[in-house]
Formats: sequence, C-alpha cells, structure tokens
Amino acid sequence: MLSILSGDRVKKLDADFIAQQGISSLELMESAANNFCTWFRSSFVPAEHRLFVFVGPGNNGGDGVAIARLLCQEAKSVTLLVFEEKENCSLDYKLNFERLPDKVQVISIEKFDFNIEESDIVLDAIFGVGINRPIEGVYKTVVEKLNALKAIKVAIDIPSGIPADEVLWGSAFQADQTVTFQFPKFSLLFPEHAVYTGKVHVVDIGIPDTFLERYEEGKFYLQTNDIPGLHKRFHAFSHKGDFGRIMLFGGSLGKVGAMVLSSKAALRTGSGLVHVQIADSERMIMQTAVPEVMVAGAQEIKRLEAFDALGIGPGWGTEVDLSFYSSILKRFHKPVVIDADGLNLLAKKPEMLQFVPKGSILTPHVKEFERLVGNVSSHKERLHKAQQFAVEYGVFLVLKGAFTSISTPEGKQYFNSTGNQYMATAGSGDVLTGMITAFLGQGYDPLHAALCGVFHHGLAGELAGKQKRRGVIASDIVEYIPETFLLMDIP
Repeated sequence: MLSILSGDRVKKLDADFIAQQGISSLELMESAANNFCTWFRSSFVPAEHRLFVFVGPGNNGGDGVAIARLLCQEAKSVTLLVFEEKENCSLDYKLNFERLPDKVQVISIEKFDFNIEESDIVLDAIFGVGINRPIEGVYKTVVEKLNALKAIKVAIDIPSGIPADEVLWGSAFQADQTVTFQFPKFSLLFPEHAVYTGKVHVVDIGIPDTFLERYEEGKFYLQTNDIPGLHKRFHAFSHKGDFGRIMLFGGSLGKVGAMVLSSKAALRTGSGLVHVQIADSERMIMQTAVPEVMVAGAQEIKRLEAFDALGIGPGWGTEVDLSFYSSILKRFHKPVVIDADGLNLLAKKPEMLQFVPKGSILTPHVKEFERLVGNVSSHKERLHKAQQFAVEYGVFLVLKGAFTSISTPEGKQYFNSTGNQYMATAGSGDVLTGMITAFLGQGYDPLHAALCGVFHHGLAGELAGKQKRRGVIASDIVEYIPETFLLMDIP
C-alpha cells in the first residue's frame, strides 16, 4: 500500500534513497523520465503528435528536459520551452540539458508564439511539489495562455501552481491528465483541484514500498495489488452460514428501492443470508424484486444477536422512532454500517453517537458528513474533521466521493484509487452499504470490510462506466460486482 507523503518529506525520501542505493540524483531522474515515457507510449502514439515541453528551472524542469530527450526520436517533433538560462537552473536540469540532441528545438519562452494546435501535446514541467506560493509574472502569464489552448495537456508529477499539501490559491496549469511519481501527492486528492489534475496516474520510479514505509505519515493510497491479501478464503465445505447472516434496516414507504439495491449488492458480494426490515406496505415489492432476500418480522428484530452484521439507513426516512433506533445500537454489540438516513438521524440527535458500537463503519457523502460535524471551508479541513471524528467515536469514517477516504480510530487515512464520475447517481451509496455490510457479515474486520467494499464498489463502477458512461445507474454497479472478483482472481 503506497504511503502518501507531504511535500517536504519527498526531498528527504529522494535523498535517502539515492544514498542507500549508491546512485546519483540524475539516475533517479532518469528512472522517473523513463517510466513517464512508458506511460506516455501506452496512452498516445508519439509519431502522431507534436510535443511542447514547458520546463521551469528546478528539478521538475529537469524531468521535462529528460523526457524531451527520450521522446524526440518518436514524436512528430519536440519543442522545449525554457524560462531561464541553463546556468540559473538546478544541477540535474543542466546535466540533462547538455545531453539534448539537436533534434529537440529549444526556444526561450519570450520568443514563443504559442502556435499550438488541438492535436499537439503540452507537457507541464514548470513547477513541482516544492512550490509554496502563488505563481506570478511570466510563469502566471504562460500558464494562463496554456489553459486557454485546446491542445492535449499533461502535467508531470503535479500541475504547476498547485502546492503539494494545501488548497490552491492563485493560478495553476489545467491538465487533462496528471502523471505523478511513486505516490499521489496529497493535494491531488482534493476535489477543489479536479479541474486542474484531470485523470491522475501513479507511475513507479523504482522506490520500493518497503522504503516508502519508513516515511509514512498515516496516509495511504489503496491499489489493486493491496486487495487480494485482505480477503477471507472459503473452502468446499463452507455453507451459507459461513458467508454471513446480515440484517438491513431501511425502506420506508416509497423508498424501498434503496433496500432493493443494498440487499442485492450484499448478495452479489457474497452474503449467505440477507434479511431486511422495511415498511410492511413495501413487502411485496421487495420480495418480488429480490426473491433471495427475507423480510424480517418481529422475532428477527428481537433477536439481533443472531446476525453477524447490520446495515442501517438506506431509504429509512427521518421519521423513524429514535427510541427504536437507539435500541438497535444498544442491543447489537458488533460493528454496524450506518449510511443515509441512519446518519441524518444521528445528526438530528448527536447524543445517540455514544451508542454506536465501536468499530462501526459510517459512510456519509459530503453533505451528510457536514450535517454531523458542521460546515467546512475546504476538503483538507473536511479530511481533518473526518480523522478527528473517527478517533473520537472509535469508528471507521468512509467519506464518499472521488478518492473516497477511510479514516480509522487510530487516526490513519486510506484513499481509494477506483471509481469514476459516472457513479454519481442515485442509489450508488446504497450499493456500497450492502457491500460493506456483506463483508462484515462474512467475518472481515471492519478496516478490511471498508477497504474491500470501497475498492470493489469503485471498480464495479469503472466496469459499468466503460459500457454505459453517463448512462450508468446503481443497478449497473450491482451487476458488475462479481466481475470485480473475477478480475482479481479472488475465489
């Protein structure tokens, strides 16, 4: 699992890795440039594009100079746009500049006419993670001119102007894609920066995870290879009881669709037995839509200890008897999943939070979270409050959205790498509730249930999005859940 480091730790990481490996900083830069070029070739046909590389005077500019050299034999043409004389630039920039072949055209930024066409590719290597103030002067002018172009725009490591750990103030390069080295920089995960980062890709430059772990600051990026080891394994003699007996609470009058989605998602995620507590008037709809699900009666609700996990909230409404809700939380002594109206009711009566079992998983979207903790001014502040909330109440807080975060009772935060914009559709959160509850019911510890649920949910959304794009509905996400297990060869 990739550690996400603050900007001021990156320089120390690089220096220590160089010293341990007995290599030069130039060799590490060459590795980064080579791996960027590998990504570039997988995304574009270089011979079909003119390439314009804008390079600042620091090591991010040095990356750009190295990339220009490596791609010049393949691209239709490569033009390097420089802001400073090489004597005023970093040592590795100068060393790379001296290695440039004649095929790379070098133009001073003052003499450039910005005659860049729609099919051309602009590479932004002006500023990296070290920037700590708004860009200004000629840099600001150039970035704003580039933003006005219709060319294909790619940022190297981080879009110029965006600080590594803070919310942007001022101007920044607006990339269609950002190729970041070794791990995503914290600020690339902020929704305020989505218009600048475009699609974010993480490219390995050869620093092993075990080395990164020495510098970890409690923030991690979840990737495909992290998931198989989190899953439980079942054998040929496993029966439906082994796969978990769960109960979902929700489905008030006119909102039973949320429970249809949640219960079907739980079944598709592997739950052996799924019960639902819904409004009596919705029973026929439920049993027709999902015949595999059992509608709970009074006896099942009295005997909650018979269940392995509970999911609370999808389509529940806010007119629920709070004494009934409190009794559920007080009588059930294992972690539960709380979403949607289960969260809204807690926001209405926050003293009930003390009854939420330790290790429970709360899954708010942004507005639901702010109902719990109050308004925030930025996503960085929101993440900080999520971290505080998880620690204070001893729960796992899943803050839904792009790069969904999971905050733990120990103060750690994990960020998901799967998902897309097409999942922003009614019922998507209900699907996630069912999935996480299913994993809890199968005996996963709460952290693994949350991580696996979030990752598989996002991956199912990606698969659905490839086929239906903005036509994706929550039912599509449910239907692609089994495919996510097949893709990762999880039995």
